[in-house]
Parts: sequence; structure tokens; C-alpha cells
Amino acid sequence: MKICAIGLRGIPDVMGGIESHCQQLYPKMVKQGAKVTVLARSPYVKEKRFNFEGVEVISVWALRHKLLETFLHTFIAIIYARLFVRPDIVHLHAVGPAIFTPLARLLGMKVMVTHHGADYDRQKWSPFAKKVLRFGEKMGIVYGNKILVVGRSLSEALKVSFPEHAEKISFVPNGMLPTLTGKLSSSYLPKDLDIESQNYVLAVGRLVPEKGFHDLVEAFKESSTSTKLFIVGDADHQDDYSKKLRMSASSNVVFAGRRSGDELKALYQHASVFVLPSYHEGLPIVALEAISAGCDVLLSDIAPNVDIEAPSDCYFGVGNVSELAEKLSSFAHLNLSLDREEFLQKYNWESISEITMGHTENLLT
Repeated sequence: MKICAIGLRGIPDVMGGIESHCQQLYPKMVKQGAKVTVLARSPYVKEKRFNFEGVEVISVWALRHKLLETFLHTFIAIIYARLFVRPDIVHLHAVGPAIFTPLARLLGMKVMVTHHGADYDRQKWSPFAKKVLRFGEKMGIVYGNKILVVGRSLSEALKVSFPEHAEKISFVPNGMLPTLTGKLSSSYLPKDLDIESQNYVLAVGRLVPEKGFHDLVEAFKESSTSTKLFIVGDADHQDDYSKKLRMSASSNVVFAGRRSGDELKALYQHASVFVLPSYHEGLPIVALEAISAGCDVLLSDIAPNVDIEAPSDCYFGVGNVSELAEKLSSFAHLNLSLDREEFLQKYNWESISEITMGHTENLLT
């Protein structure tokens, strides 16, 4: 079975939830007998063609542009896949790339779409862009052979919105990284940061409006906590929002840039608490990673975060700066305890890859 993945920026260690999803999923599917090719966007990978844990990664030209990048690259990648990869299944990721599902079908390829979240709810998009993304969602569901959805609530909502295609829609969540459970010493914390174990608040993600980091910074400054705030991540495209957000940096509010590997693992494990103030998610991998690492979490109460089923004290009203400030001031006294072993079993990448493999095999029978 030959699978060609399109829609992600690339792997490995490319920032983004979809990229983390694919980096975990595809090597495990390769071990189960699949042949997987990822068509990456050229600005995000250093080599033109290479192998990552059995997954073939090919760099396909992409214009680095906030609005055009995804759509232009997906169009080119689908043509490239048909001419040179010739897969049994094209695996499209997210509703933007899914707009080209009819093209892939017209070219004679079966298409599986993974719906990573309602991207049309993202604050950064204009009304026109949101309509285009909704159209992409519709094209993926109507013309796709199989639709996988990472959020349970979203999966059920889509079945109601598209009843005639409900049988094609399946809930398949993101997973956790069990390797994060092995404790690293504080010596693995980034040396270039003035950071003290168990004495900082951590947030991880791209510097875009829907992640809500502006709320977090404001709440942190309003709170009575004596810790520091470290925001790990960067913006794919430097814009007014990311520039303004960075201007809020201070001795206690630190933008730590992109981190990966043991540095990121140590940051999760030695944080006092992890905060995800998002307005939009699919099923947040960073929150699952924090839980896997043994870190307490505070999450906005949007449906994908609530789907994680953490204790009620872990949640605060999305956009509610005062409530978040109060929780940051008193998180040591809140009930944030989680059964991490239960979470590790529920969001296990091995079983998730087996389920995904089963769906792909069913498309070829």
C-alpha cells in the first residue's frame, strides 16, 4: 500500500500540530507495512529528498506566503503525486488542502482526509478566507473516500451537518508521547534561558491570534504569581500580531523561540503548570504532551480542550483574562491531578496508527 501525504509543512521537527501528528503517525504505519511519501513544502525542509524513520520525504516547491502557501502547494503536490509518486491513497491534512479533493479524485486517486479542526474559526482569517476553508471542508467530506476527525465533538457535529456522508466520518484522535514520561534532570533545560525548575509557567505554540497568548500575557501580569512565563514557539510568518506580542516581553515574560528534543521535553517536565489559552484547536497535541510529561495543565474551555476530559479546575473561560489570572495566582491549590496512565492508553500513537492503517486498508478492498 502506497500513501502520499499532502497538506503538512514537513517532518521532522517542523512546528505545528499537524506536523507533530504526521511525525508520530507515519513511521508507525511504515512498520505495519505501508509505504509512505510526504510531500513537504520546500521552505520547511533542508534537503530535497530524504528518509525519516522509513518515511520518504520529498521537498516540493512552495511559496512562503500567509494566504497562498497552503493552496498553491497542495495543487502542485497533487499533480506531482499523480505523475511521480502514483500512490494508492492520497492523505490530505486539514480543510484548506481538502479543497483539492475533487482534483485528486478526478486524477484517479483515492483520498483520505484528516480533519484537524475547524480552521475557519481561526481569528487570523478574513471572512472570505473563512468561506474558502468551509468550502474546503465540504469538498473533503463530499468527495473524500474517508474522513478522519481528531476531535470527538467535531466528529459528531460533522455527522449532523453532512448526514448523507456520516458513514465516511470517523473519530481518530491525536496521541500522546509516552517517551515524555522518562524524567530528565533540570540540566536539560535550555542553557540560554534564566530558568528554574518548578518555578515557571509554560506555553507552547505558534504566535498566532487563535492561540490566545495575548490573553495569557495579560493574565500573567494581572496575577500574583512570582514565577516566570516562558512562551515556546514562533510565527511562520512575521506579522503585526506576532510583533506586537513580542513587545510584551519583560524579565518575567520570555519568548523562548522554537525548542525541540530533550530541551522541549525538559521544559514540559520542569514547569509548574502548562497553559493553553487557545480559541481554536483540533485536539491539542501540546496539551497531551504536557500531560504525558507529568505537568499540570490549565486549558481554555473550548470544545476540543474539553474533549480531553481533564478535571474541571483545569479549565477557564476562553478569553476570560480575569479567571485565568486567578487560576495562575492559585494553581498550587487547585485540583489539577490527572490519571496519566489512563491518558497514555487513551491517546496511544501505536493504537491510533493501527486504527488509521485499518481505515486505509479498507479503502483498497
